[in-house]
Amino acid sequence: MSSTTIISFLFLLAVALFFLKIKKKPVTGNKLPPGPPKLPIIGNLHQLGKLPHQSLSNLSHKYGPAMLLHLGSIPTLVISSADFAKQVLKEQDISFCSRPRSPGPNRIFYGLSDVAFSPYGDFWRNTRKIFVSHLLNSKRADSFSTSREKEIGNLIDYLSAASPNPINLDEKIYDLVDGVIGTVAFGRRYRGKQFEGQVLKDVMDEAMRMLDSFSGEDFFPLVGRIADFLTGHKARLDNCFRKLDGYLETVLDEHYNLESTRKGDDDEEDLVDALIRLSNQENGLMNPLSKEQIKAMLMNTFLGGVGTSSIVIVWAMCELMRKPSTMHKVQQEIRSNLGAKPKVEANDLSKFTYLKMVVKETLRLHPPVPLLIPRETTRTCQIRDERNGEIYDVHPKTRVLVNAWAIGRDGSFWKNPDEFDPERFDKNEVDYRGQHFEFVPFGGGRRICPGISNSIATIELTLANLLCWFDWRVADGVSVEDVAGLEEEGGVTVHKKTHLTLVPIKYIWK
Repeated sequence: MSSTTIISFLFLLAVALFFLKIKKKPVTGNKLPPGPPKLPIIGNLHQLGKLPHQSLSNLSHKYGPAMLLHLGSIPTLVISSADFAKQVLKEQDISFCSRPRSPGPNRIFYGLSDVAFSPYGDFWRNTRKIFVSHLLNSKRADSFSTSREKEIGNLIDYLSAASPNPINLDEKIYDLVDGVIGTVAFGRRYRGKQFEGQVLKDVMDEAMRMLDSFSGEDFFPLVGRIADFLTGHKARLDNCFRKLDGYLETVLDEHYNLESTRKGDDDEEDLVDALIRLSNQENGLMNPLSKEQIKAMLMNTFLGGVGTSSIVIVWAMCELMRKPSTMHKVQQEIRSNLGAKPKVEANDLSKFTYLKMVVKETLRLHPPVPLLIPRETTRTCQIRDERNGEIYDVHPKTRVLVNAWAIGRDGSFWKNPDEFDPERFDKNEVDYRGQHFEFVPFGGGRRICPGISNSIATIELTLANLLCWFDWRVADGVSVEDVAGLEEEGGVTVHKKTHLTLVPIKYIWK
């Protein structure tokens, strides 16, 4: 630990002690959810560990599926069961649907001008309507489909040429999803374009690290800003934002320059074009979009779409490598249904029942955002423990974490919960679209991820092609466990800790 960090921590501790002495006495006469004992000042921060979703799951086994912690000075309710998730995400969604003001998202998303992190209210509702209607409409769906098939075709060509040499599969999958979303949102790829010596992917990776990283202001709002300044966290965040903003300025400038050549709204347009058009007119939902709002929505599209879809595809391939019989079964399904067709297309996906089961099982075990995006209560409310009838009070401004990872591995609902077993979804209607609360990888209620359909289509079509055209091996002298280990890494999103390096063997049709 550097001397600067130590000094800032001591300063933070001294100031926090001062505020601790003068704070008001806690509210009495109510029953709060149970939770572990807390330490002075830091509360339960020391119990988060490197992988909070796992640490919080372990704590919930002792203290219950609705557990109250204090992360620094922030009361935090952790939900780890389907019953409580249903109350939070559906039955009392209006009380739990806002977002806390966190410094990382606040900076990166232009003062929370986006859809994912903005607090609940008229601004969020109107912004979401614009986002959904212009990113997820039928015209944009056709653009996604065309871009998806083109990028997958490029990947298959690359793997065919590389066979039988080892390739870094997760890097190639990230590039594929990046290409799909970049083409639809920006009109072309920007990932190779340099800005101050860094390419877009590197800057996006840094943005995700900043969203994941510890911020003193997140847990000690009164004094954390000073600590973030002393530790250099604020400078790093500002530098990351400046580079991201520089990229987005470049994208917007290029589109503004093309605007004068457009003949009308029926021309082929990407998401940037659509948003620029809305910035020049009253759109029936809110005032004309500002440049900052456009940038924030583009950031949602890129950071939310690229990382999560690629993470799920990599985990699926990892799990299939560990269970060759399951991989063989899904390959047989795809190949037998494809027949003499030269490529796997989107309209083939409805035939691949077992593939869809594999995707569901991957999402159950490896939700890309295991704690979902944090929520915040808007008012006093109550939740009920169906096991014993206890009713708990939840105060306004309580941060809420829904542990989708723990819910998906709840042994009271899932048999052999840690085992990768796609057959558990055979004739099982449990789905991920927010109606079955024992399976919530995309959340639920008002704040459910709006891009589920596009994400699932990209995941299924990419996997179908990878499994159809190639058999997969590990390199000579390397074990499957070495390559396809299940060790996790990350924060807001959780990915495989080590690269998935595999050998594609081109399949010879008989």
